[in-house]
Amino acid sequence: MDWKLFASTFVAIFLAEMGDKTQLATLSLASGGSSRWVVFAGSALALVATSAIAVFLAEGLTRIIDPIWIKRAAGVSFLVLGVLFLFTKEDPSPPTPAPESPTTP
Repeated sequence: MDWKLFASTFVAIFLAEMGDKTQLATLSLASGGSSRWVVFAGSALALVATSAIAVFLAEGLTRIIDPIWIKRAAGVSFLVLGVLFLFTKEDPSPPTPAPESPTTP
């Protein structure tokens, strides 16, 4: 087993998931539920399933695309999304409707 790859994968995913929407959703479900172990099992299984999908997709893609290009595309995607998130202004408040003008009879 490649322990260096295992450790780097664990650390990368662990740090990426801290404070992520997934963790916040799990926190919310666990705080309101009666069985925290069921929430833990469900969220762990969901993370395992999405990771399995990513691994199988990577296996298939590397058969037709050189892995260096997959890494480059992933890197560019992260950069583009980061720039979009930095420079996209999102108004946190809902739009207020225009006041209705009084109608004259």
